[in-house]
Amino acid sequence: MPTTLTLFDFSQPQPTLAAVWGPLNDGVMGGLSQSQFRQVGTSGVFSGRVSTENSGGFASVRTRDFEPPLDLSSYVGIELRLRGDGNRYKFFLRPENRWDGLAFCSSFDTLDDQWITMQLPFAQFAPVIRAKTVSGVSLDLSRIYSLQLMLSKFELDGRLNPHFAPGPFQLQIEAIAAYR
Repeated sequence: MPTTLTLFDFSQPQPTLAAVWGPLNDGVMGGLSQSQFRQVGTSGVFSGRVSTENSGGFASVRTRDFEPPLDLSSYVGIELRLRGDGNRYKFFLRPENRWDGLAFCSSFDTLDDQWITMQLPFAQFAPVIRAKTVSGVSLDLSRIYSLQLMLSKFELDGRLNPHFAPGPFQLQIEAIAAYR
């Protein structure tokens, strides 16, 4: 039995990248941040500029809903092969097929211009609605409808991201997988 399930392998050309991943930035609430997700060589690149003007402060990219949803119930976490810029990012799992609802979030730190493999155990994902933790819910790994990457000035519950600075950012991703 394989120890990983590759969800996205950006080392191979992804002709449908724009049809699967799309930006979701603070412009939904008046902010001015911008982001994109594109194939550059053997990486998917999440990049843009985060602005705190107009009460903004986050940029993200999210997949369209998977149909059928992913079943990750036999895995213990998400593995990312990436090269960052020193920022702290968030990774979200969305167990509902609603645009704005419950998500499970895990933050991770990157090293500036260094390739690393990052493992995010499902047990460390916090249930959130709009970056506010909620209680009394558990992650149903048998129905994951979408994935999301975010750079935000906030952690959870209003705490500030200690590595955040407005301006340009870039996160290169070689692969996203579930691991056991």
